[in-house]
Amino acid sequence: MHSMTGFGRGSATNEHGSANIEIAGVNRKQAEVVIQGIRDLPEVEARIRKLASSRISRGRLQLSVQITPVGGSGEGMVLDAHLARQMEAVFADLSEQIGRQVRPTASDFLKAPGVIRMEDQGLSPDHVWELVAPALEEALNQFSDMRAREGEQLAVDLRERIETLKSIRHDIGIQAPERPQRYREMLLKRLADAGLDLDLADDRVQREIGLFADRCDISEELTRLDAHFVAFSDFFDSNDAVGRPLDFLCQELNREFNTIGSKASDAAIAQKVVSAKTELEKIREQVQNVE
Repeated sequence: MHSMTGFGRGSATNEHGSANIEIAGVNRKQAEVVIQGIRDLPEVEARIRKLASSRISRGRLQLSVQITPVGGSGEGMVLDAHLARQMEAVFADLSEQIGRQVRPTASDFLKAPGVIRMEDQGLSPDHVWELVAPALEEALNQFSDMRAREGEQLAVDLRERIETLKSIRHDIGIQAPERPQRYREMLLKRLADAGLDLDLADDRVQREIGLFADRCDISEELTRLDAHFVAFSDFFDSNDAVGRPLDFLCQELNREFNTIGSKASDAAIAQKVVSAKTELEKIREQVQNVE
């Protein structure tokens, strides 16, 4: 069992420069990878996304990537000689037109769009990946380790809460066998109070009374609860992504307890059902953190 939340950091250095990567994971129903810091390098971004996505099945990963090439930022000033010569020719033509010599100044060249510009002279995509790959692997490993540790803590908490639900189910189970007979007696009393002259020895009457009494039988629901508890416990030591099936089991547990509450028509059992649903809500909140 793994948590969806975690943090990891990795760094790497070689002859081309250095790379620093930070990863933060948060809860989300679907898998999503968000990458910041890689500009104009779609090949590298795609490789980062593919590797990061392979580590999660759901949750949101936020990756911050910082690349520092050897010698600085990788940006430098570039002269477009063709535009500069065109500018000289324009000024020469201007001089001829007005009858006096006019020469462009350094300020004119700087102001003219495109003559002198800042251009990325940084690393190639392959060199960037050589830097990023080991830093990314280190960050992802730290992230996975933290998720595993948090997952162990979640499993401990969920085990305790499932045991609480089992205890509640046990208490309900003790009272459950009495319910059909008590419901049967209640029906007979109501029929007598209503003054209905029924032959209670008649098989048809007994069958109808039995059908009504069976409506409060919760033995099937209790059996299904036991099966769900076993299924829930089987996921605790799993290394697979179990968040979605656990969420489904929470819905099934909630449905069974609701059915028990509506069928039992008993104040004591109803109180137990309220306690179970309160505990189940806490379980569902924790399950939202499970990958």
